[in-house]
Amino acid sequence: MNTPDFNAAAAFVTASARVLDQRRLERLFQDGPASAVRDAVAAYRNSDGGFGHALEPDCRAPGSQPPAMEMALRILDEADAWDQDLVRGGCDWLTAVAPAEGGAAFVEAGPLAGGPHAPWWVPEEGHPASLVATGLIAGTLHARGFSHPWLDGATEVMWNRIGKLGADMPAGIGGGYEMFGVLAFLQHVPDRNRAREEFGRVGPLILDREMVALDPEAHGEVHGVLAFAPEPDSLARALFDDATVAAHLDHLAGEQRDDGGWTFNWPAWSPDAERDWRGFLTVDNLRILRANGRL
Repeated sequence: MNTPDFNAAAAFVTASARVLDQRRLERLFQDGPASAVRDAVAAYRNSDGGFGHALEPDCRAPGSQPPAMEMALRILDEADAWDQDLVRGGCDWLTAVAPAEGGAAFVEAGPLAGGPHAPWWVPEEGHPASLVATGLIAGTLHARGFSHPWLDGATEVMWNRIGKLGADMPAGIGGGYEMFGVLAFLQHVPDRNRAREEFGRVGPLILDREMVALDPEAHGEVHGVLAFAPEPDSLARALFDDATVAAHLDHLAGEQRDDGGWTFNWPAWSPDAERDWRGFLTVDNLRILRANGRL
């Protein structure tokens, strides 16, 4: 059974990661203060209440974007550094820029003009709600029991869109990234009976549509088992046997680099983005490994 070298990982984060990820490491593994994580997240906040400034490393522009909002919420939640005022301001911003149907777009076009960004950050024609952005944000808000009008609309968007997913949906719809949003929403939405019913219907699409790479050694920009089911209580764990999960955990631990950090399997379009992602993912992978008894 592979286990990571925590000291090497901590040294990598200290030497190479953002202050934000250094604070995450301190909070999650070294009894650091929640306030330090909260303050680090708040440094990425804009006057409109949203978040930008490369909080999500693939957009280096300062303007507010839904993926940066999602990352802010995720970090505040995992570090138990939840700040009602920060979150409410972010949801007010989401309301102001929401698509006509509600929810959140993947990319807001206007703020992209303020700086470089990954080539796949392309606003969708018609400004539709994004399953991945809406689902991930709504899932974290529901996990925290947060109440806001934006979340009410986003919840309806997710139920409606999930209801249209199925074996007969057109090719290209319901890909791996979109399924991350679906799973995050179903994991935490309060209507548990409906969530379990919908997961029973759409969850198997992860296997049927070959969204997941069951071979932990698969190369390329693939999504492994832990991308869909990172923790023992993840809904999608029911799709995979224990041996497959264990193999992916072994692989994750074994992927630690000689410098102590982890890297990723999607294109590294910018040295700065690559550095920031590696710091974020090193802390995240340690968190996942610990949750699964590997640290």
